[in-house]
Amino acid sequence: MRPRAPHAAAVLLGAALLTACASGTDGPSAAPAPPSEVTDAARLSYPLDGYKPTDEESRGIERAQALLTADCMRRFGFSYRPPEQPRPVRSATASRYGLTDAATASRYGYAPRGGALPPPKAPADDGLGATGELVLGGPPLRGRVPTSLAESERTDSGRTVNGRKVPVGGCGREGFLRMYAPREGAVDALFVFRLETEAYTRARQDPSVARAVDAWSRCMAEKGYRTGDPVSPQQDLGLPPDAFGGPRAIAAAAQDVACKRRTRLVGLWYAAEAGFQREAAERHAETLTRAKSELDARIRLAAARNG
Repeated sequence: MRPRAPHAAAVLLGAALLTACASGTDGPSAAPAPPSEVTDAARLSYPLDGYKPTDEESRGIERAQALLTADCMRRFGFSYRPPEQPRPVRSATASRYGLTDAATASRYGYAPRGGALPPPKAPADDGLGATGELVLGGPPLRGRVPTSLAESERTDSGRTVNGRKVPVGGCGREGFLRMYAPREGAVDALFVFRLETEAYTRARQDPSVARAVDAWSRCMAEKGYRTGDPVSPQQDLGLPPDAFGGPRAIAAAAQDVACKRRTRLVGLWYAAEAGFQREAAERHAETLTRAKSELDARIRLAAARNG
């Protein structure tokens, strides 16, 4: 079971990073040094992880939200079958630092693990008709969009179907609000994501990380690979998507990972990002406490609705 304590990730980080930070005053204050080698960045833990659902919990929340939408549609006399949510394909470059695992690089190159992505399924005809689609998506929006279920229930969309007022934004919006904002004042569903994005961006611009990226780029150039993008170098390397798993891609990917290890790029980037996340967690402690409480309630609602 995933640890729910907000600072569990920080404890893991402290245990992994044992020596003083070599970057001096660069980056967050008192940032720990990176581990000397990171073998799979997709498995790293971060200070904000405790405020996010696990992959399994996310899938449960998505299923429950779809069922809540179907409940709403049923009130209007429509049998609505939510579209299937495909399980995500874990990509070889799934980590935020690009390709980091040598075994994956030598086998798949830059292609998703297991080969090419399956072709997207064509959207099925749900048979709702124009009226059903109106109920699902709502009439054209007018004015302010309600940000909570409570506000939505007080707002008139201007349309009635089968004797019932269509929710603003339709049943799709109602399903979302029941799951993410049943009451007014809920924390924005994207709040933690925005903090993560900010920390990631700041870490990428950190002088120690910028120097490591430059060193990685020079290391790649030693073997003839001209790129300054450690996350998605495929375009720079002239690799079309259908060749991400070919011999050229595998050779480049192996060098990519070797250069990341040689320059300690991933460890430095990880330490900087974790430090900026820790700063964000301290700066927004009150909001994050509320976000975690709401997440726990969301997980309980999803478990109850999914049965």
